[in-house]
Amino acid sequence: MKKILVIGGSKGIGNAIINSLVNNNKVINISRTAPLLSNTNLTHHQCDILIDDLPETEVIDALIYCPGSINLKPISRLKLEDFREDFEINVIGAVKAIQHYLPSLKKGNNSSILLFSTVAAKLGMPFHASVAAAKSAVEGLTKSLGAELAPTIRVNAIAPTVTDTDLASKLLRNERLIEGIKERHPLKKFLKPNEVADLATFLISDKAASISGQIFELDCGIVSFKI
Repeated sequence: MKKILVIGGSKGIGNAIINSLVNNNKVINISRTAPLLSNTNLTHHQCDILIDDLPETEVIDALIYCPGSINLKPISRLKLEDFREDFEINVIGAVKAIQHYLPSLKKGNNSSILLFSTVAAKLGMPFHASVAAAKSAVEGLTKSLGAELAPTIRVNAIAPTVTDTDLASKLLRNERLIEGIKERHPLKKFLKPNEVADLATFLISDKAASISGQIFELDCGIVSFKI
């Protein structure tokens, strides 16, 4: 039974990850609100990753950093503060967590770190300048830390396309938008949170012991194919 720390597990992809892990692992969740889940294997700490001191834990086997942002505006309407906020939540928060829990990860068994990017870091998309810049930094962090922390700690990232979460609700707010997003993807679908959780569960497992420094595009074909 692994001990896994999830940051941002109260909603969306983070919550799906907790649900996929909690029956067979000890899970610590850190978020501003508690997940709607009760399980003896789950411990919750109410905390704002950017402001508060992080709780201590002696040993963990995996750190999963889930917070993200979708701040879609034309460059003429993006303020410098938008870029700063997106960078803070996506990059600085992840760095803060990694630095804090690095001693705990070094004591773990086949320890790993999992971060989250976006398909917009690879695929040029209008109105994504701020979030794509921040998530591109996450990808650079993944590769740099994968090299630096080898062989003790593996570091990987998942870059999902549109996922049916509260964060993406504006993109999926009516049937016309939903059908348009499906049509733009070669597989004619977008993601459900449990699909992302399944990949996350694999990447922190012992089955992925030879995988590090990789960015996994969970993209329904939108980056890989032109059809």
